[in-house]
Formats: sequence, C-alpha cells, structure tokens
Amino acid sequence: MDVQSTVDIKELNERIRLESSFVDIINMEMGKVIVGQKHLVESLLVGLLANGHILLEGVPGLAKTLAINTLANIIDVKFNRIQFTPDLLPADLIGTLIYSQKSEQFIVKKGPIFSNFILADEINRAPAKVQSALLEAMQERQVTIGDETFELEEPFLVLATQNPIEQEGTYPLPEAQVDRFMLKVKIDYPKFEEERQIMRENLAKQFPKAEKVLKPSDIIKAREVVHEVYMDEKIEKYILDIVFATRFPQKYNLERFEPMISYGASPRATISLGQASKAYAFIKRRGYVIPEDVRAVCYDVLRHRIGLTYEAEAENITSEDIITEILNTIEVP
Repeated sequence: MDVQSTVDIKELNERIRLESSFVDIINMEMGKVIVGQKHLVESLLVGLLANGHILLEGVPGLAKTLAINTLANIIDVKFNRIQFTPDLLPADLIGTLIYSQKSEQFIVKKGPIFSNFILADEINRAPAKVQSALLEAMQERQVTIGDETFELEEPFLVLATQNPIEQEGTYPLPEAQVDRFMLKVKIDYPKFEEERQIMRENLAKQFPKAEKVLKPSDIIKAREVVHEVYMDEKIEKYILDIVFATRFPQKYNLERFEPMISYGASPRATISLGQASKAYAFIKRRGYVIPEDVRAVCYDVLRHRIGLTYEAEAENITSEDIITEILNTIEVP
C-alpha cells in the first residue's frame, strides 16, 4: 500500500509541476511592472488559486491598485476599482432597477461588482450597509437585484484595501465580516534600491506593461488541480493544532496568552489554512503540502481572526506575536 501511495505522489508531483508552470510566467510578467512587493504578488496568487478574497493593509502608494490591475491584465479578465466613500450606497455597488419608458417596465442595470477582479479601495470608508452588500457577493458569489438573482462570473476575486493611518470618518469592519477574507496581508514600504527602480520606471518615457499570457479558464482549471495537492494526516493535525492553540492556549503550554485572547480563530480559519497551504505548495510547484507551506501562509490567514483583549493591547501584544509563539511551540511534523 505504501509503495502504491509513494508512486501516486510521485506522479501527482510531476503532474502538478507541469500544471503549475504558468506561475513562473505570471511572476515574470508581474515583475515587469511591480518592483519588489514579492509577498503581495504571492498572496494575490494564493488567493486566486485557493478561491479566497484578500484584505490588504498598507499606506497609500504601495502599488496595490497597480498589482491587481496588472494581474487582471495578465489573465485577461475584467477588472473594476470601486472607491469606497461615506456616501456610497449598496446600489452603487451591485446595481439597481431602472424604469424604462420605452418598454414600460423595470430593467436591471448591473453595478461594478459584475466583474472578475474587484478592488474595493478603502473599504473602511463606507458604511455597514455597503460593506455587507460586498461581503454577501463575496460569500454567496451571487447578487440579488429586485427579485432576480445573478451569478457572478468566475474567477471572482475581491481585493479590499484598508488605510491604517487615518481613522477619522472610517467604519471599521466588524470582526465577523473580516473573517470572510481568506487572507489579511500587510505590506510595507519598498527597500531603498527598489524605490530607486520605481522612480526610474515612473520617470521613463514609457511605463513597462505586462502581456496577456493566460485565459480565465486556465485559472479555473488550475483551481481544480490545487484541490488535488496531497495533504498528509500529520499536516492536517498540524493545522488543527495551530488553530486550536488560538482557542485553548492552556492546552498547548501557552497559558500566558489566555487572558490576552478574547476569541480564537473560527473553523473558517482551519479551512482557509488548508486551502492556502495547498495553493502555496502549488505555487512552489510541489504536489504535496509540507509544514513550511503552512507556516508561510499562517500569519496572513490568522492575523485578523484572533481577538485581543484590553490586557493584550495594554502590553502591546499583537496577534502576530501570538502566532509566532504558537508556531514556535507546536511540534512540527
């Protein structure tokens, strides 16, 4: 039996190595336009292949819009950017019914959500009604206008951005809604040399442009293959241990975090950690998940799913600190 399974893994590994060859092409095309920001590009690919949405936190001007726009261009999918503002209405997002005098009936006018890639810029600037309209579309992959329901086209990826600097006039996303995002990615300023290159590219006569090298159907097919990435029971247990340690720290010799965690990660975190690990293994062109894959996506999957108490805030303990401690404590398979 063991011999059989190793042969299967060998075959699977070879197949996934072939199926994932387009990852290098995407990275090459993205590299023409995006300088540095390797983690951002990687996270976009993980979200896309694991069929999850991404919440991005970073100061303005870090190429968030450029990154998703470039990726949409490479895959040849429709892209819409929606600037969230305090006066935005759900209808501005999903669309509305308009009375047509010609036909004397109401017709549906679809909103910008009917696209493959959505950049929800500064999602925390819009009121709860608009946020929940977006989150419903993300979760259900469908939109209801009047009494008609419309399926959203696949691949469908929402990249929402949050500006961490200004808090005036913002409506922070409720915890239960933040949980709908598979990943919360924090991005930082580029390094000195990277910024020099960014400056040169922007001052040059012509700004570099990425080529269309894939079709949406390639991504849908790749998602099917990602599901086939092999995950051993030991890795499953490792993922469950990490998530359960956020809920019952005392069982994992992490008693000191008990007063600091108000609530642990939800079952959605377990699913997301599994899916993202498989997608990460696929990006690394492997047919099986290793502990390093889990650790690589762990911060992005869990950082927005651990509730902190006032005590943690008083001691300046962040969810990242807790994740680091959990990863250092739990036995790696």
